Amino acid sequence: MRLPVSVTNGRLKQAGLSALLAMSLAGCGWGMGSSRPPWIDGGNAQYPSEQYLVGVGQADSRPQATEQAYAAVSRIFKAEITAQAKDWESYLVVEARGQTRTERRLTLDNVTRVTTDKVLENVQVLDTWFDQKTRQYYALAGMNRAQAEAAMVERLSELDRTIQTEVTEAHQTQDKLSHVRNLKRAAKNLVLREAYNTDLRIVRSNGQGNPSAYRVAELTAELEQFLSTNLGVAVEISGDQAEPLERALMDGLAQEGFSVVRSGAGSGAAPAELRITGSVRLWPIEVNDPQFRYVRWCAESVIEEVATHRVVGAVSKGGKEGHVTEREAAAKAVRVMQQEFASDLARSVAAHVYGEMDLPVSASPPSGCPREAGQPPLSR
Repeated sequence: MRLPVSVTNGRLKQAGLSALLAMSLAGCGWGMGSSRPPWIDGGNAQYPSEQYLVGVGQADSRPQATEQAYAAVSRIFKAEITAQAKDWESYLVVEARGQTRTERRLTLDNVTRVTTDKVLENVQVLDTWFDQKTRQYYALAGMNRAQAEAAMVERLSELDRTIQTEVTEAHQTQDKLSHVRNLKRAAKNLVLREAYNTDLRIVRSNGQGNPSAYRVAELTAELEQFLSTNLGVAVEISGDQAEPLERALMDGLAQEGFSVVRSGAGSGAAPAELRITGSVRLWPIEVNDPQFRYVRWCAESVIEEVATHRVVGAVSKGGKEGHVTEREAAAKAVRVMQQEFASDLARSVAAHVYGEMDLPVSASPPSGCPREAGQPPLSR
């Protein structure tokens, strides 16, 4: 009995699984022979390891046994991709500067999921058995190595063509944003390509993959070098508590790989392609709370191209924070502004430069943040 089923996130796609199992079981029945199949204990003459990559599942129900069998095959690929991840470390670090290690691991998990899900489209249920004594269900899932290899080689060829096109366009264009965006896409696709190549080495009995014309570390280094020398960002923040907010924004942009200068810096500063100007205000507000004092904060910014003065984005955020004293509430508000406004703005600018998202070109003040000045100053 063979039953093609795809897998997502290490779990079987539930949609349609029950119906497919019911149809197949109605036709051939779940294997209930008295003799225990040798594949349960690792013997597999019918599906030799030279031709098949297999996994065994055992559970109290038929669907769970099938799912466990697929999961066993999935773990083979996930373990190898995780072991190879250090070769892509440079790219993963660029992707998640300033984030926690757990968040960076999620980036790797996303790569693993995409490739493994694609690989498991070639997996089928090869055999099943029900142990009447223990009331346990067993399933053998596996893929034909030759068929899976052909599919993976085709996918690698597609990625190689895409990567080559992106690198060529990056090197030929005179537009700096186009250069960055093509290099970024090429590096991202190369990470994906290396993950597929890892899968190919598992599927091939000789353990050999198909080498790439590029290396992740080299493309990443080229991207970082271009950003630091060709895409400077000028920053100027004014208003209440402007200095810590400006510092946080500059740090965030530097973490994204940009060369950052204060707007109006001398001639020795790196040339800026983008300019971020912004303002920030804090003021005390009355809230019916006898225990805490509150301040409201409002921050807004405009991002423009230096050469053309064209506005490419505008971001505005605000909020209120409370603490036992007004001074402590203001300090808390500054910390929130640094994270929710400055850090998010740096990531948004980087996403715009990489071509991953468009910045809003206009921004209305958040609720409670009037444009007019005149609010009372914070007490010291």
